[in-house]
Amino acid sequence: MAEEQLPLNCDEGYDSRNSTLSKKSDKLEAKEAVQDTPKEDGNQNKCKECDERRSDEPVKLSFKRFPENHEEQEKRKHIEAALEDSTSNLETWRQFALSEYGLINDDLRKKVWPLLVNIDPNDVEPAPSLDELKTHPEYNQVILDVNRSLKRFPPGIPYEQRIALQDQLTVLILRVIIKYPHLKYYQGYHDVAITFLLVVGEDVAFHVMEILSTQHLVECMQETMEPTQRRLLFLYPIIRGENQALHDFLERSSVGTLFALPWYLTWFGHSLNQYRAVVRLYDYFLASPFLLPIYVTAAIVLHREDEIFREECDMASIHCLLSQLPDDLPFEYLLRHAQQLYVRYPPAKVEEQVRQMQEREKIRRAEEEERMRRRRAAMQKKRDRPVPIGFLNRLLPHTLLNRRIVLVTTAFSILVGICAYYYKAQLPQHFRSLP
Repeated sequence: MAEEQLPLNCDEGYDSRNSTLSKKSDKLEAKEAVQDTPKEDGNQNKCKECDERRSDEPVKLSFKRFPENHEEQEKRKHIEAALEDSTSNLETWRQFALSEYGLINDDLRKKVWPLLVNIDPNDVEPAPSLDELKTHPEYNQVILDVNRSLKRFPPGIPYEQRIALQDQLTVLILRVIIKYPHLKYYQGYHDVAITFLLVVGEDVAFHVMEILSTQHLVECMQETMEPTQRRLLFLYPIIRGENQALHDFLERSSVGTLFALPWYLTWFGHSLNQYRAVVRLYDYFLASPFLLPIYVTAAIVLHREDEIFREECDMASIHCLLSQLPDDLPFEYLLRHAQQLYVRYPPAKVEEQVRQMQEREKIRRAEEEERMRRRRAAMQKKRDRPVPIGFLNRLLPHTLLNRRIVLVTTAFSILVGICAYYYKAQLPQHFRSLP
């Protein structure tokens, strides 16, 4: 690890605000992109992006800058004033994070994100060196994931600074799993860690990740992914309550929930290619109950209803569509909708529906296994049944009465008869006339 910690101003060279919510400008950008993109023929390139990028490979992150609009400027002033006000409390920061435009920029996030999780930035532990952590069993896997995260760093930073950031990211991850050995590192954890590293720096990011790992992400860091997979099943009761036709279509396609796994594991950090959208979501999730990412996922699926219905009702088509998030998602609308869904379908209610769903699935599987067992037994009984060949049942041992032996015996008898006939035809005439 580099001895000197190189500072990184994440607002220099790009803007972290979620300007996707400026719908007018987004539509213009999308229209221009469509005009500039050549049309593809039929289904030949239907899932070209799926084929070109592995599921564990992050999309390239855009750090494009956008000027603040009037509402953002006003909100920035209010946040700056609140930071100077000694009466500001946790609820103050939550309201700023949850309301439209979030925390505006990374300069403000660097100050407010620690406050949202009750961290004092002036009271943090210094990071150890990377050499002190290399003996950890997860070290090699963490290194592999960090090396794959180059697309998530700002473009144009000097090589030395990028290497230092990679080392800091590796140390950050290893510190957490060393301090909490019962928590298991998972692929995608680094996508969350890198966002906090870029915004609040290495030392504060460790304490943020420490809290998230023992609270928000704790289910994802178990021995198996079973708790996470069960949590993703929350999507279907929520979608069924809002749109029965869409729910039934997804069920028939057998798409499952795999498309949403990286969204939940990384707070969408792995799948979105706009940095401003990623940090806007992190504003919201830090100030919300830990299951809000599930409700945002449901809101996104509901929002893309028309796109889904235009696809073939099969797993490959629907998974390909849903696993690729569009650039122009209206996240402010989606966040408001997710909050409404949370109120309408509280976790306790959805939990019970998931339990009932799993019970029904368990019964269905047991019935299917029983049908298969009976079918296999019937087929085996049919194969073992002796061939009815009349009096041979009394003359030959039972073991010879299966079809294969009968066929072999018959063929052998025919061959013997042919040989005898041929042999007799070769005898001299006077031998043939003998009685």
